[in-house]
Amino acid sequence: MCGIVGFTNDIDNSNEVIEKMMDKIRHRGPDAAGKYVDEKIALGHRRLSIIDVSSQGDQPIFSEDNSLVIVFNGEIYNYQILRNQLIEAGYKFKTKTDTEVLLYGYMEFGEKLLNKLRGMFSFLIWDKNKEELFGARDFFGIKPMYYAIMGNTYMFGSEIKSFLEHPSFVKEINTSVLESYLTFQYSPTNETFFKNVYKLPPAHYFKYKNGSFKIKRYWDVRFHADNTPDLNQWVNKISDTFHNSVEAHKIADVEVGSFLSSGVDSSYVAAVADVDKTFTVGFGKDEKYNEIGWAKEFSKAIGKENTSKIISPEEYWESLSMIQYHMDEPLADPAAVALYFVCNIASEKLKVVLSGEGADEIFGGYNVYSDPDGTLYDKLPRAVKRGIGTLASKLPAKRGVNFFVRKGKDVEERFIGNAYMFTPEERKSLLRIKTSAPDPTAITKPFYDNVKSKDDVTKMQYLDLHLWMAGDILLKADKMSMANSLELRVPFLDKEVMKLAEKIPTKYRVTHDKGTDETKYITKYAMRLAAKKDTPRQTAKTAAKKKLGFPVPIRVWLKEDKYYNIVREAFESDSSKQFFNTTPLIKLLDDHKSGKADNSRKIWTVYIFLIWYKVYFENNGIY
Repeated sequence: MCGIVGFTNDIDNSNEVIEKMMDKIRHRGPDAAGKYVDEKIALGHRRLSIIDVSSQGDQPIFSEDNSLVIVFNGEIYNYQILRNQLIEAGYKFKTKTDTEVLLYGYMEFGEKLLNKLRGMFSFLIWDKNKEELFGARDFFGIKPMYYAIMGNTYMFGSEIKSFLEHPSFVKEINTSVLESYLTFQYSPTNETFFKNVYKLPPAHYFKYKNGSFKIKRYWDVRFHADNTPDLNQWVNKISDTFHNSVEAHKIADVEVGSFLSSGVDSSYVAAVADVDKTFTVGFGKDEKYNEIGWAKEFSKAIGKENTSKIISPEEYWESLSMIQYHMDEPLADPAAVALYFVCNIASEKLKVVLSGEGADEIFGGYNVYSDPDGTLYDKLPRAVKRGIGTLASKLPAKRGVNFFVRKGKDVEERFIGNAYMFTPEERKSLLRIKTSAPDPTAITKPFYDNVKSKDDVTKMQYLDLHLWMAGDILLKADKMSMANSLELRVPFLDKEVMKLAEKIPTKYRVTHDKGTDETKYITKYAMRLAAKKDTPRQTAKTAAKKKLGFPVPIRVWLKEDKYYNIVREAFESDSSKQFFNTTPLIKLLDDHKSGKADNSRKIWTVYIFLIWYKVYFENNGIY
């Protein structure tokens, strides 16, 4: 795992600048550094040695004729197969790295190479003869790729913070993204919180030449159910495919460990991977917020060593500025901090860990996926439900009323992903500034349009695979692991696993039949049965456990005077008043503290933005 930077060269001190940019992301690769600079391009690389740990694997790497140069972040799990094919085609390798396979693979296949890859990646290849830069990002967006357009200068890299070192970079906040963030809890479009800085979308590549920059998608998820196999056959297919993926993801010249919570995803990974070490974090002693007991019991059952840590409230709150610095953009997911700490304890013992990200999106695991057609009320005619929903929307919001409001809307109207913080009306009343932010449904519409003919569960999965997973789940996975110089691998997010999951009928992803012991699992139905099949008998209860994620007690903390006052001070600050109306912010906080409403996630969304803003715009990128 590594970090990459680059820019089109129009400055005199390019060597000095590229080194400063590389230093900014040293945490991504503390083992080695390298650069390439000519009159047209500057490329830099920071290396965390995982495969071919000798200096032969240092980057940049050049083609045999020196016409192409590459910097690469990620792992290609089928690189040995591709390497053999390229050797047969006449290419001569100087290293045993997957980086060199990408280089010669691009020479042989061009952009068609991308669909031959199995792995996580973002990379840049400069063709000296054509004076053309090629860049690509992996299928799911596991590895990041940002680019900035500053006048005539283009910048590229793994983290936005590296761009701050370039003399052409102009740091301005993108307020339209702020408004969208207030709804999604992350930046949901290809724009970022910095003006003129963008995210290369997952499964896209670009070509840059003489000021022309073109982007193209090379892969997408295609759900197409195959109703021929029965449930048991699907369970066996999942088991076989997942075992194969885990083995591929264990390829390394260093030790590999695994994260472990009480959930089925990480437990399945840990059991199949058969690694020696597992890692877990939690809060306090309440099992609601602490999965350490579960994890230790599971680790003992599979004969593995478990390292755990209880995160104190003080540690959590004191880390927030540092977390948002590493995140590059504000992310209001409270689990990001827990992920940082579990990465931290793992990094003290090894360089690579496996984790369970992606299982919910691929196999249908979120609890909300059981909502469509899950009650007798759903059998009513659509017009009746819409009418009742319209009437209910005029009543004060509360649990029973919200049910009818939600059921009165089509999935395209009500579902924007796993987080829905502020409605467009709420965020307008909260913001002091005016922005050009689109309505949330305008952001989700292009994705829903791609799956018009599919059922609601599939529509929600498709949306989450493209927005929530890339914008939240994988953002924090990459940034929190790399902040600790740790490589995080996600065997569920594998092209072969996805190819299988695309064919699984919805009834085997999410089921509402609770008639037997086997069918009590509502979400990730077939995958849970596969995990139960592959997991030791004494740990089978994990497969049935309700999904918790990384539970964090911010709801409780925000009622305590200490943390209430910390947030109130931020809400009343001058920086807050640049963007927000103070009165509704304080009302959110006071209503939460008094127990009138659980506003914890809304409060957290605003507070995290203010922390991020202070780090990057008041402290100039210093935490």
